[in-house]
Amino acid sequence: MLDFSRFEILTFDCYGTLINWEAGILRCLHRILGAHGKDIDDATILRLYGDFEARAEQGEYRRYREILQSVVRQFGEQLGFVPTVQEVRSLPESLQEWKPWPDTVQALRELQSRFRLAIISNVDDDLFAATRPQLGVEFDQIVTAQQAGAYKPSLKIFEVALSRVGVPAHRVLHVGQSVYHDVIPAQSLGLATAWVNRPSARPGVGAVKAVEGHPDLQVSSLAELAAACGRTGASRS
Repeated sequence: MLDFSRFEILTFDCYGTLINWEAGILRCLHRILGAHGKDIDDATILRLYGDFEARAEQGEYRRYREILQSVVRQFGEQLGFVPTVQEVRSLPESLQEWKPWPDTVQALRELQSRFRLAIISNVDDDLFAATRPQLGVEFDQIVTAQQAGAYKPSLKIFEVALSRVGVPAHRVLHVGQSVYHDVIPAQSLGLATAWVNRPSARPGVGAVKAVEGHPDLQVSSLAELAAACGRTGASRS
């Protein structure tokens, strides 16, 4: 068990960890695929999504809205159909409708009584702005891919976050649902990591690229993380 008293700030991945992005992704993509006569199971959609998103985020930085549009086009290329302009736009437009996990708001409020909280997210500023009111707390820092000009697992976005939070890496716990995007790069910079292994149609991986990693703590929910923190008696100074 981690000694939570060593941490001053918790940094969070947003989509996947705080927001049930898989439900939003699947709802939108099933609608698109169904319109073109494609009946694909959830686990396959999530696997393809993870591969397509990672491919789109390589190379020169592009806005996340463009990344999501590219994902839709790649589904068409892979499965043999041409999505309409509206279908291409519908995935990023659906992001504002993606909802928090049921435990997110209460857990964040409990954790905020003990720690400073920050966001490190692969998203555009305007897209996160639509999500922010749903999270129920004010964050000490919000660092987006747009601000860093890079996507996790690039170390650049984590380095920007570390420079802003103003504490040494060993005083930061990074919390994320993706081993690929969050656990491995955060650990490489000396941050402790908590992997939130949320329920998924693709267990243990979700809508991301599959890799092996060794987080410092594994929990199945944010509520479990908050409970573990509470048992240590850590409190915000």
